[in-house]
Order: sequence, then C-alpha cells, then structure tokens
Amino acid sequence: MFLNLLAEQSGVPTGIMPFIGAGLAVLGGAIGCGLVVLGAARGIGEIAGKAVEGIARQPEAGGRITTTMIIGAALIEGFTFFAIIVCMLGMNKMESMAQTVMAPAADNVQEVAPEVVE
Repeated sequence: MFLNLLAEQSGVPTGIMPFIGAGLAVLGGAIGCGLVVLGAARGIGEIAGKAVEGIARQPEAGGRITTTMIIGAALIEGFTFFAIIVCMLGMNKMESMAQTVMAPAADNVQEVAPEVVE
C-alpha cells in the first residue's frame, strides 16, 4: 500500500512495484543476516575476552574456563546458524511470493514503461 502511494507521488509506473517489493524483501533478509552475524561475532568475542581475563586471574582454573567458553561459543554458533537460515528462508519466501505477483505484472510494465524494462 505504501509503495503504491509512493509510486503515484514519484511518477513511477505502478506495474513496476512487484519488482521493487522483491528487491526490498531480499534487502531486508540481507540486513537481517548481517545483524545476526555481527551479534554472534560480538558475543563470541566477549566470551573469549572474559575467558582470557579469568585464566589470567586464576591460571589453575584454565581448563574449566576453557570448557565453559567452548560450550558458550558453540551455543552462540548454533543460534547464529538457525537465525541465518530463518533469514534466508524468509528472503526465499518473499522472493517467490513476489515472482507470483510479477508474472502477470511483467507484461503490464512493458506496456506502461518499455524504457525501464530494457
């Protein structure tokens, strides 16, 4: 709805809106994947930094600290892979939905704005 209103105001042919919607869906999924990876990297970096501090303070507890650090990092990695898969599935779903809308709209775009298609 908002995209159609924006297209009317800017003079963009409304037949091109499914193409823009598919692009926005992919962009949203890519941004989501990037945020997930940044959060995971920060979490694992924080775990490693605190583990090094703990081992520096108590070297005799190094084995237990390292084991706990590896378990925590593995849990973060598992969550990261799950979140990336969810983002990619969402991108794929939105893209396939946009393609079903685009099939009848592709002919309309060529009629309305042939210079945009070429």
